[in-house]
Amino acid sequence: MNTLKRRTALQASGAYLPTQEGSAPHLHAVRPALHAGEHAIDNPACVIGPGQRCEHALVDSELNCRLSDYERIVRGRFSGIVDVLKEISALQHERDFAERAQRLAQERLGYALPQQLLDDAWVSGLDMKALHTHCIFQSFKVCVDRTDADQSLWLNRMALTPEFLAACGYHTVDVTPCADGRLQGLLPFVFRMAPNRNVYLKAYAGAMFDVEADMVDWGHREIERLSGGIPGGESQNYLKIAVYHFSSSHSHEQGCAFHASNDKQAVESAKQRLDELRIAIERTYGVGAAPDILLVGLDTDVDALRIHLPDADGDVNPYRYVDTAELYRETVGLTAQAARAHIAQRVDEAQNMDGWAQGRGVMIPGMRQLVLALAEANLSQIEYVIHHHQGRYTVLGHDEEFICAGEATQYVQMRNKYYFAHLDTVEEGAADVDVGIKIFTGLNVRHGLSVPVLVHFYYSSRVPGSRERALNRAKQVKAAIEARYPALVARELLTCRMALSDRFDTERCVFVDEAEADSGH
Repeated sequence: MNTLKRRTALQASGAYLPTQEGSAPHLHAVRPALHAGEHAIDNPACVIGPGQRCEHALVDSELNCRLSDYERIVRGRFSGIVDVLKEISALQHERDFAERAQRLAQERLGYALPQQLLDDAWVSGLDMKALHTHCIFQSFKVCVDRTDADQSLWLNRMALTPEFLAACGYHTVDVTPCADGRLQGLLPFVFRMAPNRNVYLKAYAGAMFDVEADMVDWGHREIERLSGGIPGGESQNYLKIAVYHFSSSHSHEQGCAFHASNDKQAVESAKQRLDELRIAIERTYGVGAAPDILLVGLDTDVDALRIHLPDADGDVNPYRYVDTAELYRETVGLTAQAARAHIAQRVDEAQNMDGWAQGRGVMIPGMRQLVLALAEANLSQIEYVIHHHQGRYTVLGHDEEFICAGEATQYVQMRNKYYFAHLDTVEEGAADVDVGIKIFTGLNVRHGLSVPVLVHFYYSSRVPGSRERALNRAKQVKAAIEARYPALVARELLTCRMALSDRFDTERCVFVDEAEADSGH
């Protein structure tokens, strides 16, 4: 039975049985308890029954525990903000209000509040919007300042290391996920890929990256490769990955906002953008110059992947893929050796499927090695969601804390921490920013809270004048954002702050106050 027919039959049956003689029995997919408003469908991942421990032979359980600790630490810096501010609000008519408020903030949040806001509260009341925004930014800054300690929990256990990627034949991996906050933990959690200087991550709404900007990134790495700046690069290639997303339980409400939750549009648009990049580079620099490409879909309900398989020509097809949720269910009772063999078999079946989606031959060995490793690594994330989020995230939609506009920081790798809009000017990234404002209109404005926008850019301390130019870009983007949403600004429902980071770590997300911005220093 070919892969598509087999997939349909398995989904219809709801049970996933062993395919290897003598293997341990699989856990069966069962219908989960449904939250209010959820569709009555089978959970895409296995559900733990009474007395069961759902443990896959290929899952790194120790890494899952470390990532859980990291998630608890990072989320804990934000989760208490509202409760602390409510307590402070209740104290604002006390004589020693300012002192008590600062003491509460320091003890419970770990930082001070703006003294002037506290001192002026007796005049017209406490500005809760401003305090809330301050706390969001300060909590994020704490995360940035503690990045090394926080990420040391898991960084050295990532499955897809720079050495492994080089062994697959790739000196650079350029990943563009959708800017949706649910994809912010893509590298360490979903891909189990170590963030490093050879892995680029630039998010765009709908995964609709800028082809010209990507050609520049590719060109920079080609120059480094040809000049000997990338060890082993002479025999390696550049890989571009686009990641779209969808919701398996609420496809029409919790899919990609940029594509109006139209999954077909999301996958086909991402594929088209990948094709445009290859065509642009080959037409400009010659046949054979284009990077390899990979198309990946993320089910944000459970963090499972659809990995679309390139053919021998490097072309991807929306309907030629392997589904890691299926692979998890099919292999959860097998030994590690049998599970790997089963996954390889499913990948090869998908490559050789019958019909119009077959493609022209099988993918190159290095790509196949990467696909197999990515599929295996994602099994750990599927089980992570099973153990630490009851098989499916409680919050299926948006729950971000702020919007980051400009260049994304690499310091916080966590689902739904912020919505990202990649841009150099608001005009070129207007669609991304508009989607973010729409999301935060529901998350914040509806409740009377301001939309926090962090305008962030990198600079290079090795390049004279780089910091000043980055600051000027930040000032221009901040002014343009405020000009684009004047109604929110007038009602004090949009608050922008600027921050700069040095690519060589002399500064990490340092907030630029208005005095410095005005003086240009």
